[in-house]
Amino acid sequence: MELQTAKGVKDYPPEEKILKNEVVDTLKKVFELYGFAPLETPIIERYETLAAKFGAGAGSDVLKETFKLTDQGKRKLALRFELTTSLARFVAMNPNLKMPFKRYELGPVFRDGPIKSGRVRQFWQCDVDTIGVSSMLADAELLAIADAVFKKLKIDSVMKVNNRKLLNGILEQAGFKKKDDALIAIDKLEKVGKKGVTAELKEKGYSEKQIKDFFSLVKPGIGIEELKDKVRNEEAKKGLEELEELFSYLKIMKVSSVQFEISLARGLGYYTGTVFEAFAKKGAVSSSLAGGGRWDNMIGNFMGGGREIPAVGIAFGLVPIMETLTAGKELKKKTLTQVYVIPINTVEQSLKVVQELREEGVPCDFSTKKGVSKNLEYANSLGIPYVVIIGEKELKEKKVLLRDMESGQESLLSVKDVVKKVR
Repeated sequence: MELQTAKGVKDYPPEEKILKNEVVDTLKKVFELYGFAPLETPIIERYETLAAKFGAGAGSDVLKETFKLTDQGKRKLALRFELTTSLARFVAMNPNLKMPFKRYELGPVFRDGPIKSGRVRQFWQCDVDTIGVSSMLADAELLAIADAVFKKLKIDSVMKVNNRKLLNGILEQAGFKKKDDALIAIDKLEKVGKKGVTAELKEKGYSEKQIKDFFSLVKPGIGIEELKDKVRNEEAKKGLEELEELFSYLKIMKVSSVQFEISLARGLGYYTGTVFEAFAKKGAVSSSLAGGGRWDNMIGNFMGGGREIPAVGIAFGLVPIMETLTAGKELKKKTLTQVYVIPINTVEQSLKVVQELREEGVPCDFSTKKGVSKNLEYANSLGIPYVVIIGEKELKEKKVLLRDMESGQESLLSVKDVVKKVR
Protein backbone atom coordinates (compact mmCIF):
# COMPACT_ATOMS: atom_id res chain seq x y z
CA MET A 1 0.00 0.00 0.00
CA GLU A 2 1.38 3.36 -1.06
CA LEU A 3 0.59 6.02 1.54
CA GLN A 4 -0.54 9.34 0.10
CA THR A 5 -2.92 12.17 0.92
CA ALA A 6 -6.09 12.85 -1.03
CA LYS A 7 -5.59 15.14 -4.02
CA GLY A 8 -5.70 18.83 -3.16
CA VAL A 9 -5.05 18.46 0.59
CA LYS A 10 -1.82 18.45 2.60
CA ASP A 11 -0.26 17.87 5.99
CA TYR A 12 1.11 20.86 7.87
CA PRO A 13 4.40 20.02 9.63
CA PRO A 14 5.18 21.97 12.83
CA GLU A 15 7.15 24.77 11.11
CA GLU A 16 4.16 25.50 8.82
CA LYS A 17 1.54 25.03 11.54
CA ILE A 18 3.39 27.47 13.81
CA LEU A 19 3.26 30.12 11.08
CA LYS A 20 -0.38 29.28 10.39
CA ASN A 21 -1.24 29.76 14.06
CA GLU A 22 0.62 33.09 14.07
CA VAL A 23 -1.42 34.30 11.08
CA VAL A 24 -4.67 33.12 12.73
CA ASP A 25 -3.73 34.89 15.97
CA THR A 26 -3.04 38.10 14.04
CA LEU A 27 -6.44 37.88 12.36
CA LYS A 28 -8.25 37.23 15.64
CA LYS A 29 -6.55 40.18 17.34
CA VAL A 30 -7.48 42.57 14.53
CA PHE A 31 -11.07 41.27 14.36
CA GLU A 32 -11.54 41.68 18.10
CA LEU A 33 -9.88 45.11 17.99
CA TYR A 34 -12.73 46.19 15.69
CA GLY A 35 -15.44 44.79 18.00
CA PHE A 36 -16.21 41.40 16.39
CA ALA A 37 -17.16 38.30 18.44
CA PRO A 38 -16.32 34.63 17.62
CA LEU A 39 -18.82 32.12 16.21
CA GLU A 40 -18.49 28.43 15.28
CA THR A 41 -20.75 26.61 12.81
CA PRO A 42 -20.67 22.96 11.54
CA ILE A 43 -18.46 21.79 8.69
CA ILE A 44 -21.35 19.64 7.37
CA GLU A 45 -24.50 21.42 6.17
CA ARG A 46 -27.69 20.17 4.56
CA TYR A 47 -27.20 20.28 0.81
CA GLU A 48 -30.40 22.27 0.25
CA THR A 49 -29.02 25.01 2.51
CA LEU A 50 -25.85 25.40 0.46
CA ALA A 51 -27.71 24.99 -2.85
CA ALA A 52 -30.48 27.52 -2.09
CA LYS A 53 -31.12 29.63 -5.18
CA PHE A 54 -30.64 32.82 -3.16
CA GLY A 55 -27.25 31.52 -1.98
CA ALA A 56 -24.30 30.77 -4.25
CA GLY A 57 -26.60 30.21 -7.22
CA ALA A 58 -27.24 26.93 -9.03
CA GLY A 59 -25.07 27.93 -11.99
CA SER A 60 -22.07 29.11 -10.00
CA ASP A 61 -18.77 27.27 -10.26
CA VAL A 62 -18.57 26.94 -6.49
CA LEU A 63 -21.74 24.84 -6.29
CA LYS A 64 -20.40 22.57 -9.03
CA GLU A 65 -17.28 22.12 -6.85
CA THR A 66 -19.23 21.18 -3.69
CA PHE A 67 -18.37 17.88 -1.99
CA LYS A 68 -21.70 16.04 -1.61
CA LEU A 69 -22.48 13.15 0.75
CA THR A 70 -25.42 11.22 2.19
CA ASP A 71 -25.90 10.14 5.81
CA GLN A 72 -27.37 6.81 6.96
CA GLY A 73 -30.82 8.40 7.02
CA LYS A 74 -30.48 9.11 3.26
CA ARG A 75 -30.36 12.86 3.90
CA LYS A 76 -28.43 14.89 1.32
CA LEU A 77 -25.54 16.69 2.98
CA ALA A 78 -22.47 18.61 1.81
CA LEU A 79 -19.19 19.96 3.11
CA ARG A 80 -19.41 23.73 3.38
CA PHE A 81 -17.61 25.58 0.58
CA GLU A 82 -17.46 28.86 2.53
CA LEU A 83 -18.70 30.27 5.84
CA THR A 84 -21.20 32.91 4.67
CA THR A 85 -24.13 30.58 3.98
CA SER A 86 -23.69 28.96 7.40
CA LEU A 87 -23.75 32.40 9.01
CA ALA A 88 -26.94 33.28 7.13
CA ARG A 89 -28.57 30.06 8.34
CA PHE A 90 -27.46 30.76 11.93
CA VAL A 91 -28.90 34.30 11.92
CA ALA A 92 -32.13 33.08 10.31
CA MET A 93 -32.47 30.39 13.00
CA ASN A 94 -31.83 32.97 15.76
CA PRO A 95 -34.15 35.88 14.91
CA ASN A 96 -33.76 37.47 18.37
CA LEU A 97 -30.08 38.34 17.89
CA LYS A 98 -29.31 41.96 18.77
CA MET A 99 -28.35 44.00 15.72
CA PRO A 100 -25.82 44.86 14.55
CA PHE A 101 -24.42 41.34 14.90
CA LYS A 102 -20.65 41.47 14.33
CA ARG A 103 -19.03 38.04 14.17
CA TYR A 104 -15.87 36.38 13.00
CA GLU A 105 -15.32 32.69 12.28
CA LEU A 106 -12.24 30.71 11.32
CA GLY A 107 -12.30 27.14 10.04
CA PRO A 108 -11.84 24.68 7.16
CA VAL A 109 -13.95 24.77 3.99
CA PHE A 110 -13.90 22.46 0.96
CA ARG A 111 -14.06 22.86 -2.82
CA ASP A 112 -13.60 20.10 -5.39
CA GLY A 113 -12.05 22.44 -7.92
CA PRO A 114 -8.85 22.77 -9.97
CA ILE A 115 -5.58 22.87 -8.01
CA LYS A 116 -2.93 25.57 -8.49
CA SER A 117 -0.73 27.86 -6.43
CA GLY A 118 -2.93 29.37 -3.71
CA ARG A 119 -5.84 26.99 -4.44
CA VAL A 120 -6.36 23.61 -2.77
CA ARG A 121 -9.43 21.50 -1.92
CA GLN A 122 -9.39 21.82 1.86
CA PHE A 123 -8.46 25.24 3.14
CA TRP A 124 -9.20 27.61 5.97
CA GLN A 125 -11.31 30.71 5.60
CA CYS A 126 -11.24 33.45 8.18
CA ASP A 127 -14.45 35.46 7.89
CA VAL A 128 -15.58 38.68 9.50
CA ASP A 129 -19.14 39.94 8.84
CA THR A 130 -21.49 42.68 10.03
CA ILE A 131 -25.23 41.90 10.00
CA GLY A 132 -27.94 44.54 10.30
CA VAL A 133 -26.12 47.64 8.94
CA SER A 134 -26.98 49.04 5.50
CA SER A 135 -24.58 52.00 5.71
CA MET A 136 -21.33 51.91 3.76
CA LEU A 137 -19.65 52.47 7.13
CA ALA A 138 -19.80 48.69 7.66
CA ASP A 139 -18.17 48.04 4.27
CA ALA A 140 -15.46 50.62 5.00
CA GLU A 141 -14.72 49.04 8.38
CA LEU A 142 -14.11 45.63 6.76
CA LEU A 143 -11.71 47.14 4.23
CA ALA A 144 -9.94 48.91 7.10
CA ILE A 145 -9.63 45.52 8.85
CA ALA A 146 -8.08 43.97 5.73
CA ASP A 147 -5.67 46.89 5.43
CA ALA A 148 -4.65 46.46 9.10
CA VAL A 149 -4.22 42.67 8.74
CA PHE A 150 -1.92 42.91 5.71
CA LYS A 151 0.15 45.66 7.32
CA LYS A 152 0.65 43.51 10.44
CA LEU A 153 1.61 40.54 8.24
CA LYS A 154 3.95 42.82 6.24
CA ILE A 155 2.26 41.96 2.94
CA ASP A 156 2.21 44.81 0.42
CA SER A 157 -1.34 44.46 -0.87
CA VAL A 158 -3.94 46.13 -3.04
CA MET A 159 -7.70 45.80 -2.48
CA LYS A 160 -9.88 46.06 -5.56
CA VAL A 161 -13.46 47.28 -5.04
CA ASN A 162 -16.58 47.35 -7.21
CA ASN A 163 -20.35 47.30 -6.75
CA ARG A 164 -22.77 44.69 -8.08
CA LYS A 165 -25.50 47.33 -8.52
CA LEU A 166 -23.18 49.17 -10.88
CA LEU A 167 -22.41 45.99 -12.84
CA ASN A 168 -26.07 44.92 -12.92
CA GLY A 169 -27.08 48.35 -14.18
CA ILE A 170 -24.43 48.32 -16.91
CA LEU A 171 -25.55 44.84 -18.00
CA GLU A 172 -29.17 46.01 -18.13
CA GLN A 173 -28.18 49.13 -20.04
CA ALA A 174 -26.38 46.86 -22.56
CA GLY A 175 -29.49 44.67 -22.95
CA PHE A 176 -28.46 41.61 -20.89
CA LYS A 177 -31.43 39.71 -19.48
CA LYS A 178 -29.91 36.86 -17.40
CA LYS A 179 -27.48 38.97 -15.38
CA ASP A 180 -26.37 36.17 -13.02
CA ASP A 181 -25.15 34.02 -15.94
CA ALA A 182 -23.31 37.01 -17.38
CA LEU A 183 -21.67 37.84 -14.03
CA ILE A 184 -20.33 34.29 -13.68
CA ALA A 185 -18.65 34.72 -17.07
CA ILE A 186 -17.37 38.23 -16.26
CA ASP A 187 -15.84 36.99 -13.01
CA LYS A 188 -13.35 35.03 -15.15
CA LEU A 189 -12.13 38.16 -16.96
CA GLU A 190 -8.73 38.23 -15.26
CA LYS A 191 -8.20 34.49 -15.86
CA VAL A 192 -9.36 34.11 -19.48
CA GLY A 193 -9.19 37.70 -20.73
CA LYS A 194 -11.67 39.70 -22.79
CA LYS A 195 -11.63 37.14 -25.63
CA GLY A 196 -12.47 34.27 -23.29
CA VAL A 197 -15.33 36.15 -21.63
CA THR A 198 -16.64 37.28 -25.02
CA ALA A 199 -16.67 33.69 -26.26
CA GLU A 200 -18.55 32.50 -23.16
CA LEU A 201 -21.11 35.32 -23.43
CA LYS A 202 -21.68 34.44 -27.10
CA GLU A 203 -22.24 30.82 -26.09
CA LYS A 204 -24.89 32.07 -23.67
CA GLY A 205 -26.68 33.76 -26.60
CA TYR A 206 -25.65 37.41 -26.26
CA SER A 207 -25.08 39.47 -29.38
CA GLU A 208 -21.89 41.22 -30.45
CA LYS A 209 -23.56 44.61 -29.92
CA GLN A 210 -24.59 43.75 -26.35
CA ILE A 211 -21.06 42.55 -25.55
CA LYS A 212 -19.50 45.62 -27.20
CA ASP A 213 -21.83 47.99 -25.29
CA PHE A 214 -20.91 46.24 -22.04
CA PHE A 215 -17.15 46.40 -22.64
CA SER A 216 -17.41 50.06 -23.64
CA LEU A 217 -17.96 50.73 -19.92
CA VAL A 218 -16.24 47.75 -18.31
CA LYS A 219 -12.72 48.55 -19.46
CA PRO A 220 -9.32 48.98 -17.79
CA GLY A 221 -8.67 52.32 -16.08
CA ILE A 222 -12.20 53.72 -16.20
CA GLY A 223 -13.02 55.74 -13.10
CA ILE A 224 -16.12 56.60 -11.10
CA GLU A 225 -16.32 60.16 -12.45
CA GLU A 226 -16.20 58.98 -16.09
CA LEU A 227 -18.88 56.37 -15.38
CA LYS A 228 -21.14 59.01 -13.82
CA ASP A 229 -21.22 60.76 -17.21
CA LYS A 230 -21.93 57.56 -19.20
CA VAL A 231 -24.27 55.48 -17.00
CA ARG A 232 -28.03 55.98 -17.50
CA ASN A 233 -29.42 53.05 -15.52
CA GLU A 234 -30.81 53.94 -12.06
CA GLU A 235 -29.44 50.83 -10.34
CA ALA A 236 -25.99 51.58 -11.73
CA LYS A 237 -26.25 55.17 -10.47
CA LYS A 238 -27.12 53.86 -7.00
CA GLY A 239 -24.01 51.66 -7.13
CA LEU A 240 -21.86 54.67 -8.01
CA GLU A 241 -23.34 56.64 -5.09
CA GLU A 242 -22.49 53.81 -2.69
CA LEU A 243 -18.93 53.64 -4.03
CA GLU A 244 -18.47 57.38 -3.55
CA GLU A 245 -19.77 57.11 0.03
CA LEU A 246 -17.46 54.14 0.69
CA PHE A 247 -14.35 55.93 -0.58
CA SER A 248 -15.20 59.03 1.48
CA TYR A 249 -15.13 56.90 4.67
CA LEU A 250 -11.93 55.14 3.62
CA LYS A 251 -10.25 58.53 3.16
CA ILE A 252 -11.20 59.54 6.73
CA MET A 253 -9.93 56.17 8.03
CA LYS A 254 -6.64 56.66 6.10
CA VAL A 255 -7.03 53.40 4.17
CA SER A 256 -5.08 54.01 0.97
CA SER A 257 -4.62 50.44 -0.35
CA VAL A 258 -8.13 50.31 -1.91
CA GLN A 259 -8.76 51.02 -5.58
CA PHE A 260 -11.85 50.95 -7.80
CA GLU A 261 -11.92 48.12 -10.38
CA ILE A 262 -14.94 48.06 -12.70
CA SER A 263 -14.28 44.49 -13.94
CA LEU A 264 -14.39 42.91 -10.45
CA ALA A 265 -17.54 40.77 -10.24
CA ARG A 266 -17.01 37.82 -7.84
CA GLY A 267 -18.97 34.83 -9.15
CA LEU A 268 -21.18 34.00 -6.19
CA GLY A 269 -24.84 34.77 -6.84
CA TYR A 270 -25.69 36.25 -3.44
CA TYR A 271 -23.75 39.53 -3.70
CA THR A 272 -25.99 42.59 -3.84
CA GLY A 273 -23.73 45.64 -3.56
CA THR A 274 -20.08 46.23 -2.73
CA VAL A 275 -17.63 43.48 -3.75
CA PHE A 276 -13.91 43.42 -3.04
CA GLU A 277 -10.79 41.29 -3.37
CA ALA A 278 -7.26 41.71 -2.01
CA PHE A 279 -4.07 40.70 -3.82
CA ALA A 280 -0.36 40.79 -3.05
CA LYS A 281 1.37 43.37 -5.23
CA LYS A 282 4.44 41.16 -5.64
CA GLY A 283 5.19 37.44 -5.57
CA ALA A 284 4.22 34.23 -7.31
CA VAL A 285 0.76 33.92 -5.70
CA SER A 286 -1.83 35.32 -8.10
CA SER A 287 -4.91 34.12 -6.19
CA SER A 288 -6.77 36.62 -4.03
CA LEU A 289 -5.68 36.78 -0.39
CA ALA A 290 -9.12 37.92 0.74
CA GLY A 291 -12.49 38.64 -0.80
CA GLY A 292 -16.06 39.46 0.05
CA GLY A 293 -18.86 41.93 -0.34
CA ARG A 294 -22.42 42.88 0.56
CA TRP A 295 -25.11 40.18 0.63
CA ASP A 296 -28.35 41.82 1.78
CA ASN A 297 -30.87 39.20 0.59
CA MET A 298 -29.74 35.76 1.76
CA ILE A 299 -30.72 35.91 5.45
CA GLY A 300 -34.17 37.34 4.72
CA ASN A 301 -34.76 34.65 2.09
CA PHE A 302 -33.85 31.93 4.59
CA MET A 303 -36.33 33.49 7.03
CA GLY A 304 -39.06 33.78 4.39
CA GLY A 305 -41.50 36.63 3.91
CA GLY A 306 -39.30 38.74 1.63
CA ARG A 307 -37.43 40.46 4.46
CA GLU A 308 -34.14 42.22 3.78
CA ILE A 309 -31.45 41.82 6.42
CA PRO A 310 -28.39 43.87 5.40
CA ALA A 311 -25.08 42.01 5.63
CA VAL A 312 -21.50 42.53 4.50
CA GLY A 313 -18.38 40.44 5.03
CA ILE A 314 -14.86 39.58 3.98
CA ALA A 315 -13.05 36.21 4.03
CA PHE A 316 -9.28 35.80 4.34
CA GLY A 317 -7.70 32.74 2.69
CA LEU A 318 -4.98 31.20 4.87
CA VAL A 319 -3.45 29.12 2.04
CA PRO A 320 -2.61 32.03 -0.31
CA ILE A 321 -1.58 34.22 2.65
CA MET A 322 0.84 31.55 3.89
CA GLU A 323 2.17 30.89 0.39
CA THR A 324 2.82 34.62 0.05
CA LEU A 325 4.61 34.78 3.42
CA THR A 326 6.76 31.68 2.79
CA ALA A 327 7.69 32.21 -0.87
CA GLY A 328 11.43 31.73 -1.24
CA LYS A 329 11.96 31.37 2.53
CA GLU A 330 13.03 28.48 4.73
CA LEU A 331 10.92 28.05 7.86
CA LYS A 332 13.38 27.30 10.66
CA LYS A 333 11.13 27.45 13.72
CA LYS A 334 9.93 23.87 14.28
CA THR A 335 8.83 24.26 17.89
CA LEU A 336 7.57 26.97 20.23
CA THR A 337 9.97 25.79 22.95
CA GLN A 338 12.18 28.66 24.14
CA VAL A 339 14.42 26.75 26.53
CA TYR A 340 15.79 23.21 26.24
CA VAL A 341 17.17 21.83 29.52
CA ILE A 342 20.06 19.35 29.41
CA PRO A 343 20.79 17.52 32.69
CA ILE A 344 24.26 16.07 33.33
CA ASN A 345 23.69 13.46 36.04
CA THR A 346 21.15 15.87 37.62
CA VAL A 347 17.79 14.56 36.37
CA GLU A 348 15.75 15.15 39.52
CA GLN A 349 17.13 18.63 40.22
CA SER A 350 16.82 19.60 36.53
CA LEU A 351 13.15 18.56 36.50
CA LYS A 352 12.54 21.05 39.30
CA VAL A 353 14.16 23.79 37.21
CA VAL A 354 12.04 22.84 34.20
CA GLN A 355 8.85 23.11 36.24
CA GLU A 356 9.97 26.43 37.71
CA LEU A 357 10.53 27.82 34.21
CA ARG A 358 7.13 26.54 33.04
CA GLU A 359 5.41 28.10 36.07
CA GLU A 360 6.95 31.41 35.00
CA GLY A 361 5.35 30.97 31.56
CA VAL A 362 8.52 29.99 29.68
CA PRO A 363 7.85 27.20 27.10
CA CYS A 364 10.35 24.57 28.14
CA ASP A 365 11.45 21.07 27.08
CA PHE A 366 13.58 18.48 28.87
CA SER A 367 16.29 16.31 27.33
CA THR A 368 16.08 12.52 27.42
CA LYS A 369 19.20 12.09 25.26
CA LYS A 370 22.74 11.42 26.50
CA GLY A 371 25.63 13.66 25.52
CA VAL A 372 25.78 17.45 25.46
CA SER A 373 26.85 17.73 21.80
CA LYS A 374 23.97 15.56 20.57
CA ASN A 375 21.51 17.61 22.63
CA LEU A 376 22.90 20.90 21.29
CA GLU A 377 22.57 19.55 17.74
CA TYR A 378 18.97 18.53 18.48
CA ALA A 379 18.05 21.95 19.93
CA ASN A 380 19.68 23.69 16.98
CA SER A 381 17.79 21.53 14.44
CA LEU A 382 14.46 22.65 15.98
CA GLY A 383 15.44 26.30 16.18
CA ILE A 384 15.23 26.46 19.99
CA PRO A 385 16.83 29.79 20.97
CA TYR A 386 18.22 28.85 24.42
CA VAL A 387 19.70 25.79 26.10
CA VAL A 388 20.14 25.36 29.86
CA ILE A 389 22.83 22.94 30.99
CA ILE A 390 22.68 21.71 34.59
CA GLY A 391 25.56 19.69 36.00
CA GLU A 392 26.84 19.08 39.52
CA LYS A 393 29.10 22.16 39.33
CA GLU A 394 26.12 24.41 38.50
CA LEU A 395 24.04 22.89 41.32
CA LYS A 396 26.77 23.65 43.89
CA GLU A 397 26.71 27.31 42.85
CA LYS A 398 22.86 27.28 42.74
CA LYS A 399 23.07 28.46 39.13
CA VAL A 400 22.46 27.06 35.63
CA LEU A 401 24.49 27.48 32.44
CA LEU A 402 22.43 29.37 29.81
CA ARG A 403 23.62 29.08 26.20
CA ASP A 404 22.34 31.47 23.51
CA MET A 405 22.09 29.18 20.48
CA GLU A 406 22.39 32.00 17.96
CA SER A 407 25.48 33.72 19.35
CA GLY A 408 26.98 30.77 21.22
CA GLN A 409 27.46 32.96 24.30
CA GLU A 410 27.19 31.18 27.69
CA SER A 411 26.28 32.70 31.06
CA LEU A 412 26.08 31.28 34.58
CA LEU A 413 22.73 32.55 35.91
CA SER A 414 20.07 31.94 38.52
CA VAL A 415 16.75 30.53 37.29
CA LYS A 416 15.12 33.93 37.91
CA ASP A 417 17.73 35.63 35.75
CA VAL A 418 17.19 33.01 33.03
CA VAL A 419 13.48 33.93 33.01
CA LYS A 420 14.36 37.64 32.65
CA LYS A 421 16.88 36.93 29.88
CA VAL A 422 14.53 34.71 27.88
CA ARG A 423 11.64 37.17 28.15
